Amino acid sequence: MTVTAAPTAGSVGTVETRYLDLPNPVALDCGGKLHPVRVAYETYGVLSPRRDNAILVCHALSGDAHAAGFSSKAAAQSTRDGFGAEDRDGEAGKGLGWWDGMIGPGKAFDTDRFFVISTNLLGGCRGTTGPSSPDPATGRPYGADFPVVTVADMVRTERALLDALGIERLAAVAGGSLGGMQAFEWAIMFPDQVDAVVAIASTHALHPQGVAWNAIAREAIMRDPAWQEGRYHGTSGAPDAGMSVARMIGHITYLSAAALHDKFGRRLQFADDIRYTITEPEFEIESYLRHQGDSFVRRFDANTYLYMSRALSYFDLAREHGRGSL
Repeated sequence: MTVTAAPTAGSVGTVETRYLDLPNPVALDCGGKLHPVRVAYETYGVLSPRRDNAILVCHALSGDAHAAGFSSKAAAQSTRDGFGAEDRDGEAGKGLGWWDGMIGPGKAFDTDRFFVISTNLLGGCRGTTGPSSPDPATGRPYGADFPVVTVADMVRTERALLDALGIERLAAVAGGSLGGMQAFEWAIMFPDQVDAVVAIASTHALHPQGVAWNAIAREAIMRDPAWQEGRYHGTSGAPDAGMSVARMIGHITYLSAAALHDKFGRRLQFADDIRYTITEPEFEIESYLRHQGDSFVRRFDANTYLYMSRALSYFDLAREHGRGSL
């Protein structure tokens, strides 16, 4: 961690994302190997002399390596995009890590005690090798030629990073949603190397309805003519329309009906009565989803969304490790 500003109380201060090129290829569940692989990561706190206080935090689909503190580089859009994030964080939220409320001195992941590591996962678009990275065979972005990756592949990549950092054992692995799946996978793939798992809002396998929502989101991207079979990098367009719809679909699957009712109800956005319009949002929830979609496309790669969505759907601990039974 590079601290470039005096930290405020409870903050790890200003941090810079670092990058490490793995020395060996990463074996993939699809049968191939990927090389080279670069991993973006950040660390907070101090590794103990015995190297036994390391905690790995794993992000959800839309996250990145910047989990805590203020980024040394100004962000165009914040990863902290939940309910009330803009009201709570203001413009400062664009530089804050996605789990800043949890990581720092005196916080849940206390950096006075623990050495916390956060990475951008394999297949990502925020510094770790993914579909938008250059294919060494062509020099152009992989696009849809990037190999399909799984949660287990992500964990193997994280294990390789820790090997390069000289960390053999973890005090804990923690994460939410897709991050929680990684935590579960760590516990099964490397049970003797993990003391504790903190899996939040996660599951051993998506229910069929979750698989269905993910399928619709992917279709929204792939049916956008600007997707161009995944080869839109370097062209005049990108599948922003489909990506925005995919994010809207994904966003409502992260929220309960009760939460949506409490936050928005049926309140109108711009007038005291309906305006009889098809193209413009009438209700607050419609305006909120449109805003989420429009801001998401400015910070995320559509192909990465496809790959992460597929990894979420493939994840099934019973199928992978239990011959169909947990």
